[in-house]
Amino acid sequence: MPTDQTCTDPSCFFCLMKEPDPSIRRPEITNYFKKKALFDDQELVLVLSGLWNIAMTQPDDPELPSLGIFECMASLISKSINNRAWLLRNQNIYIPYYAAHVIGSYTMNKVEFAEKAVESGVITPLMELLRGKMSWVEQRVAVRALGHLASYEKTFGAVAEYEDEVVKLAMNLASTCLEEVYVKFVGVKDTNKRLKYHRDLLTRGIGGLETENRKAEEWASQLQCWSLHILNCFAIKERSLGLICKQEFLKDLCEMWGGLMNQTSPAGVGLVRILCYSKVGRKSIADSQKLAENLCNLSRSSDDWQYMGIDCLLLLLNDPDTRYKVIEIATLYLIDLIDLRALGGRSNVGETITRTLLSDFKQRESKIKNSKVRRALEDIWGLMVDRREKEHAISEEKLQEKRVMVSLIKQQGNHSFWVGEIKEAILKFTEALELCPLTFRKQRIVLYSNRAQCHLLLRDPDAAITDTTRALCLSNPPNCHGKSLWRRSQAYDMKGLGKESLMDCLMFINGCIKSGGTSKSKHMKIPYYAVRMINKQVDSTWIFTAARSKSHAKKLQQSHGGGDQYLNDQMLRMIIENKGFMSGLSTILEESLIAEGGSHRRKMDKARGRKKAVLARST
Repeated sequence: MPTDQTCTDPSCFFCLMKEPDPSIRRPEITNYFKKKALFDDQELVLVLSGLWNIAMTQPDDPELPSLGIFECMASLISKSINNRAWLLRNQNIYIPYYAAHVIGSYTMNKVEFAEKAVESGVITPLMELLRGKMSWVEQRVAVRALGHLASYEKTFGAVAEYEDEVVKLAMNLASTCLEEVYVKFVGVKDTNKRLKYHRDLLTRGIGGLETENRKAEEWASQLQCWSLHILNCFAIKERSLGLICKQEFLKDLCEMWGGLMNQTSPAGVGLVRILCYSKVGRKSIADSQKLAENLCNLSRSSDDWQYMGIDCLLLLLNDPDTRYKVIEIATLYLIDLIDLRALGGRSNVGETITRTLLSDFKQRESKIKNSKVRRALEDIWGLMVDRREKEHAISEEKLQEKRVMVSLIKQQGNHSFWVGEIKEAILKFTEALELCPLTFRKQRIVLYSNRAQCHLLLRDPDAAITDTTRALCLSNPPNCHGKSLWRRSQAYDMKGLGKESLMDCLMFINGCIKSGGTSKSKHMKIPYYAVRMINKQVDSTWIFTAARSKSHAKKLQQSHGGGDQYLNDQMLRMIIENKGFMSGLSTILEESLIAEGGSHRRKMDKARGRKKAVLARST
């Protein structure tokens, strides 16, 4: 058979793959997979690296899965775990990572490949890696592969044989992996003390400290998201809910988010929403004040997963057993969203929120003890029921008269603002809003946004968030009114809500680019104050912030004098330039958390995608 002229090995795998005749190639490859795990030579890691590349680029090609690749990968992982002397020879230390990655890549799309993998005995060695028999790097690819297998109805049972252990391990990984990666890799500033094979796998042998840290950040986020993915697979079947719904873990979920690192993964809130589909889950979530507050903050943000926060709150409010546990906190947030039209592929979102909040208000008004909440519900009733009916009967002539009056009062409010009479300006903008018809959406946007600026000057961030949120709900599409985004970003910053502030600031800068830039622009100017805000919030929301505060914070400051700033600068640059993942690497982007069809997997809602990039050449 034809081989590479420079190759002297008649059984060379790469030469076998080049054989054009399937009748020759296929049995040779089968024989190779059966025997190669028994061999001990330096070519093995090169073959595994090549198989990794093939699996990544051609995951739906049935040839290698049909020829015994799963049996070979399973035996190599087992040999790595059970024979330490072999593992440390040559470059065999890389083999478990590549082998588990190959299994995960071939099983991510096709159930028939997943069935073949289970029949080939991959679960046992993958479980060994998941248990931490090697390191977090191998755990990442093991949890990814097991997650794919747990996603299909036909192979879920094989993973569920280890249900209690898998769920506990996944929960622990999701909660602790960021600290683990920081302590064992990112926080180790002396690169000579970092495991060399970790550095090589993260960077593919190229790049320095900066690249290593960026990739470690990405992989840590993926490890967390894939751990949550496995929990999703059990939760959607209402399995192990007693474990998953422990209050301590639900508290941890509040800090888990996909966002900038894994744009198509909702991370913690994705699992929370699945839990909200079950009665046990709703009860546990309603009992967690921190989680309820987290969902409320999410519902009033420009995060891609805003609609999931709203979904969760509505599910809790529609359950009679949890409605009055969350209605007092949820009402004060959801009332700002009643003007929302479409969001996350849903239409009439505001109408749905209004109906849910008012569903039994008149019958059970006395059950609401909080007078502020009761007044808020009365305001919704007056605004969306009584006032709408009255305005519907107003003639066009009367509407135009109101338009003129609203404009006049707004001008008076603006004048009061500019002469420093802030409280008087608030009164004028409030008067204009009470007079302004609900159909005058553009006018109401400006009035709410102007009043929000007044609240900011009076150091009242809660009132500013309320008014900016209402303005952003009126905008079309939602969350696109630039001034309101910037003002809400400042208000969230006052309250110490870094993630929400960062998202709004990014959206604000996107709007600046769209409105002021052209395809010919080479030097887009970004407001300096927005760049300063991003720098600040990037630091506060850095994925390893909590881990850094727990370990070596003082030591890092003393020895590096703020040397971690390059990490923040790199993350900012990645956000601004929309630099995603290194080509050829597997990420959470590979698939939805839950697939569709008869396999009982639900397809995760597609994210709107990463927010449009901000140009790095800011001045």
